Amino acid sequence: MSYRSTIIHLLRAALLTVAATAAQSAPLLPAPPELAARAWFLVDSETGAVLAERDADLPLPPASLAKMMTSYIVSEEIDAGRLGEQELVRVSDDAWERGGAKTDGSTMFLEPRSKVPAIDLMRGVIIQSGNDAAIALAQHIAGTEDQFADLMNRQATALGMTETLFHNATGLPSEGMVSTARDLAKLARATIVDHPQHYGIYAEKYFTHNGIRQPNRNRLLWRDSSVDGLKTGHTEASGYCLVASAERRDMRLIAVVLGTDSDQARARETQKLLSYGFRNFETKRLYEPGTTLKENTRVWYGSADSINLVVDQPIVLTFQRGSEKNLTAEVVIPSQLQAPIAAGEPLGKLRISLGDELLIEQPLVADADIAAGNLFKRLWDWLTLFFSGIFA
Repeated sequence: MSYRSTIIHLLRAALLTVAATAAQSAPLLPAPPELAARAWFLVDSETGAVLAERDADLPLPPASLAKMMTSYIVSEEIDAGRLGEQELVRVSDDAWERGGAKTDGSTMFLEPRSKVPAIDLMRGVIIQSGNDAAIALAQHIAGTEDQFADLMNRQATALGMTETLFHNATGLPSEGMVSTARDLAKLARATIVDHPQHYGIYAEKYFTHNGIRQPNRNRLLWRDSSVDGLKTGHTEASGYCLVASAERRDMRLIAVVLGTDSDQARARETQKLLSYGFRNFETKRLYEPGTTLKENTRVWYGSADSINLVVDQPIVLTFQRGSEKNLTAEVVIPSQLQAPIAAGEPLGKLRISLGDELLIEQPLVADADIAAGNLFKRLWDWLTLFFSGIFA
C-alpha cells in the first residue's frame, strides 16, 4: 500500500505550539550526573523513556532488592485468590534459623512456629527487609524456597528481565544470583503498575511487629516527599543499593543505583539521578483514546463518503523540558481509502517528531463501520476516479 503525507497537524494549542517556519534549535541538555556507584539507570515509568544510564546491563548481586520480586509474587497470589491477606502463615524453624533474630541480617523478629497474617509478613519484607518473613512467605506459597525461586525466575522471564537469575527469596548471597539495573527497573515498574493496592506499603516509614518498631531503610522517604518507594539492598558483594520511585507534576521516574559504598551514599546518589530527570525532562499526555486527528477523510466505494481517523490508545511522550515548540505531528494516510471498513481498523499513522528524531509512531483507526456501497454508488466512484486520473 502506497503512503503519502497528507497533513502536518498542529498539536493541541493547550499542549504544543509548532513553529510554522523552520524548527527552532532544542535547548541544551546538561550531561547526566556521574554517580559514585557501579551502575545506574533512570527511566520514565509510564513511557519507558530512558533518561540516564551507566552499565545498566552489568550483572550484579541483587542483595535485598530480590525481595521486590518476592513481594511481587505475593501480590500476584493475592490477586489470583490463592492467598488471602489475612491468611495465617506458619513461621518454620528454618525461616527463623536462617532469617530470624539470631542472624546478623535484616529480620522481622518473627517467633519460630508462630502464625502471622500474610499482609503483615509482606510489610515485614518491604519495610523491615525481613529475611525471616521472605522465607516464611516463600515456603507457604511454594512449599520450599527453592521452588519459590523457580517462580521468581519464571516471573522475571515474563517481565522481560533477561539478565536476572534468582536463587532465593531474600537476596542473601548465592553464587551466580544476579540482576541488572535495567531489569530491576522493569520489576519496579511492574510493581507500581500491576499492584497499586500494595505499592503503597513501600511508602510506609515504620512497621511494628512483636513489639519491635523498625524504620523503612529507604532514607529518601524522609528527605523527598515525592519519593514513595521502593527498596534498599546491601551485602558485601553488592555494596549499598537502592531502587527508588518518585512522582512530580504527573511524571513518575524510577531510579536504580547499584554498588555505592554506604547507606548515605545510595540515598545521595539516587537523589542526584531523580533531580536530573525531573529538572530536564517532562512527560505529557498529548492525546486520549478516541481523539479525532483527521476528520472527514474521503472513502471510496462505500455507503458513506467519509470517515474520521482516531487514536485508539493514549499518546504519552517524555521529552526534554522546554522543547515543546519543536514537536511536530504528522498524519499519514493512504492515497485512497476503500470500503468496506470496520471500526477500529488501522487506516493511517500518527508520527510525532522532535526535530529530526521520530519519537513515536502509532496507528490511526476508523471510528465507525462503513459498508460497501450499492452498485450505483460503486460505479459512480469508479467513474469519478477514472476521469480524475487518481487511481491508485
